[in-house]
Amino acid sequence: MSEADTPPDKTTVNIRITETFLADVDGTWEELGYNSRSEFIRDVLRDAVKHPEFNRADLKAMLAGEVDIQNGRTYTSDEVKSEYGLGSEQSDRRNDE
Repeated sequence: MSEADTPPDKTTVNIRITETFLADVDGTWEELGYNSRSEFIRDVLRDAVKHPEFNRADLKAMLAGEVDIQNGRTYTSDEVKSEYGLGSEQSDRRNDE
């Protein structure tokens, strides 16, 4: 095996978390089908480093939207435009062009 084919050395990192949070982490990695807690944590950290623009607020908004969809709470584009006052204003602008 050449040096280029050798995986990089790994370092052990210790963290302190509550037993409750650890139970949540363990339930999550097992539910998602990871082979180990370490594999799951590496993936989560890798995602956080590679995509720093993706934050907890974005995740919560996406999850809330998914729950709405699963519960049948969906809206047509006309309903959204009406709620935010975008319907006729946008149409008028397009007609002027």
